[in-house]
Amino acid sequence: MQITVDLNLCESHGQCVFAAPEIFAFDDDDRLTYDAAPSDALREAAKRAAAVCPVRAITVLAGS
Repeated sequence: MQITVDLNLCESHGQCVFAAPEIFAFDDDDRLTYDAAPSDALREAAKRAAAVCPVRAITVLAGS
C-alpha cells in the first residue's frame, strides 16, 4: 500500500491523526508526518483517514 499526502493542500486539521495514529502524526513543529508505505494490515485505517480529510489531501493506493 502506498499513501501520498498533498502537503500543499493539507490544512493540518488533524483528522487523519485521530483516524489512523499508527500512520499519521504531527512533529514538534506541528507539521504532518506519515508512513508512506504502511503495512497492509493498516489498510482500513488508511482508508478511514483519507475519507475524513476535509480537503481530500490523502490518497491511498493498493500495493503490487
